[in-house]
Amino acid sequence: MAAMTLDDSDYQRLLSAIAIGDRRFHSACKRAHISEAKGLKAIEFFRLNGMIRMEYSREAPPQKMYPKQRLKREVARHRISHKMRFNSPFLRFWFYFIAPMHRSIVKGNFDSVLERFQERHHSFTGFIFEELSILLLQRKFSEDPLVSTGSYWDRQVELDILAKTESGSIIVGECKWTNTKINKSELTKLQEKCKTVTLEPDIIVLFAKRGFSNELQRMQNSRLQLFSAEDFSDLLT
Repeated sequence: MAAMTLDDSDYQRLLSAIAIGDRRFHSACKRAHISEAKGLKAIEFFRLNGMIRMEYSREAPPQKMYPKQRLKREVARHRISHKMRFNSPFLRFWFYFIAPMHRSIVKGNFDSVLERFQERHHSFTGFIFEELSILLLQRKFSEDPLVSTGSYWDRQVELDILAKTESGSIIVGECKWTNTKINKSELTKLQEKCKTVTLEPDIIVLFAKRGFSNELQRMQNSRLQLFSAEDFSDLLT
């Protein structure tokens, strides 16, 4: 792994920050305690060496109604930030669990490593579930292929999935890696998010580890599509 990070501790911390945090460039640099100038240099190195890829923000800069309008402080201070994804799930696992605990592993203190895994494996797996959900979505829409896909985030909301099909249909989705069934309230929350960003989806997709309430299942139609863990077996064929 030293060759992947040029044996630079800043580079190693940045990769762990990307793996553990919200994947935004600015917050990753802050978590890794490095300057954004060095962060940009590191990101370019990682990208050119096939370790990560960029997920560019679709957020539009705030628009002034007139030239001298003063934006609210929280709006003016907000910075649009791109996110980063690991190209290899193993690399994300390594920099999520192994690299931060390297000293404990060398000392043979495996209990602390296992404790960290038990504490954080749920959030780690949740993001994998999101990535697999996008792959399943691509499979399900093979007749009207997705021409763009990914997530959406801005100052106010985050959407796990925002995609567009070849025919122009807009798809939004949420992925829930929880041990309870998803009910109608999750659909309502997603619809409220869409209203906040003035987005009118043609299709809403929900992915849930444990499935859905009976009420939500009865609402399922061509515009509301539900996928539970069993549906992911399609990715194995």
